[in-house]
Amino acid sequence: MKDLESYHNLKSTSGWKIGNRRKEIFRKGETFAHKNIVLYAYRPFDTRCTYYCEFLRRAHSELMKHFLGENMALALMRRPILEGTLSQVSVVDAITDKNFYAYQTYFFPLYLYTDKELIDEEASNSERTPNFTDKFLKAIKEALGTEPAPEEIFYYIYAVLYAPTYRKRYEEFLKIDFPRVPLPTDYELFKKLSELGKELVEFHLLKHPSLSETGVGFPVSGSNIVEKVRYDEENERVYFNKRQYFDGISKVVWEYRIGAYQVMAKYLKDRKNRELSLEEIEHYMWMAKAIERTIEVQRRIENVF
Repeated sequence: MKDLESYHNLKSTSGWKIGNRRKEIFRKGETFAHKNIVLYAYRPFDTRCTYYCEFLRRAHSELMKHFLGENMALALMRRPILEGTLSQVSVVDAITDKNFYAYQTYFFPLYLYTDKELIDEEASNSERTPNFTDKFLKAIKEALGTEPAPEEIFYYIYAVLYAPTYRKRYEEFLKIDFPRVPLPTDYELFKKLSELGKELVEFHLLKHPSLSETGVGFPVSGSNIVEKVRYDEENERVYFNKRQYFDGISKVVWEYRIGAYQVMAKYLKDRKNRELSLEEIEHYMWMAKAIERTIEVQRRIENVF
């Protein structure tokens, strides 16, 4: 029987030594636990599972522990991957890593939990605090005449970052630093953008109720094995082997990018030589619908913004 590092071809790094980790978990008496199996936001629209334990994680869990309770976070980069395009804006609600966008990704959680290890003990909402400074909350309260719920503020920020006018207006600044979000000018504007931002978040986390009806077809049965991925623009089909395809996917949806990734292509290419499960087939349909609706919501945000 192969040991873990041989089986998975694991390599030590400067901050993660296999031998040291093994000694630590033996010393602490850590054993397998089902509760350590958690969701892992691998890439945009691609959430998987991992076993989050002392052996696998880095010793410093100051950020990731906040995702072991109910939470969500902005996923951003300091500057665009694609020249002149702010495409690296997404949301995660699970643990993740710095390569979410292929390059250094920064995460801004909505809530901060207490310092205890959440993986060892369930946390209630009373043990978390909104991740906003007092100065910011004071400014937004003065601008609106009231202090909105933390989720409403998060959704407002998300909507603004997806506004085409915002991306164009601050194009030069966005090339060199993190995006800065203007304060709302009145409560009605804030509410409208916040509601649209909520829609976007639900689409990007694949939690919006409308995703149950995608309009995407999967008409041909077969092996379901991903071989070669290609797009048939004339028939709006995404082939993943010689016979099988998804249909009803427009070119603009197919080409839509988040960060460096053309997400409809990457999801399939990451599964090359694998058989798609029924869950993955349904997931792909939801992705197509979510991106289609994202483009629609962006137009509505533009009209408000």
